Amino acid sequence: MTRTALAATLAVTAALSASPALTQANAPQANAPQATPAPAETPAPPPAADPVHYVYVALTTSAGTITLALDTTHAPKTSANFLKYVDAHNLDGAPFYRAMHLKYNDGQDEGLLQGGVRLANKLFPPVAHESTNQTGLRHTAGTISMARFAPGTATADFMILISDMPALDAEKGNDGTDPGAGFAAFGHVIAGMDVVKTIWAMPRSATKGEGVMKGDILENEVPILTARRVNKPAVEPAAQPAPVPAGAPNAEAL
Repeated sequence: MTRTALAATLAVTAALSASPALTQANAPQANAPQATPAPAETPAPPPAADPVHYVYVALTTSAGTITLALDTTHAPKTSANFLKYVDAHNLDGAPFYRAMHLKYNDGQDEGLLQGGVRLANKLFPPVAHESTNQTGLRHTAGTISMARFAPGTATADFMILISDMPALDAEKGNDGTDPGAGFAAFGHVIAGMDVVKTIWAMPRSATKGEGVMKGDILENEVPILTARRVNKPAVEPAAQPAPVPAGAPNAEAL
């Protein structure tokens, strides 16, 4: 499989100052002694422009805890949708059930881990699709993104990327409709990526699953015991690169 075929494969998968004051020196009076000028004040640095606001969520599993940083600044709708499930405790008991392993033509093993709510009575209405062309976020290793059918159908199924997958980004100039709408990235793993990889490496069934999912389903699902908001961890959320300005070209899909 080539990387350019990945987006089409996943599209059918079910189910993230103040300005410094200026001072003016007084002109010296005639014949008056010159006063020693006071040292100039160091202007205060301007505040950072549009800082990213993250909300942190801990997914506790039997394999360990995965801590997410949700980018509510650039992906507000998708983040709010995920937090709705967290706050309602509807993610408690939801399983990680799919470990997609992709062997590309260059022999590199890449993929993603997928999980989410499976009970219909715990699902909320779908969330509007936030394209990576809107958010500027990119599908890099550790990114959390929504699984979906058509754009605007995502509910509570999500995926965590094991590797960079630029083919999941929206195509340049896409208006949010398929083909080429990509998936809605909305945050990244800040701690516990080793837990993600541990679950991803667990045995998969040769018979479970249908269509593109056959061979990807874990032999034994790993449930999320609890999903809760947590305080900002000591580690800075540096896994996700700075968002690309809206309208900027995507990284080239391989």
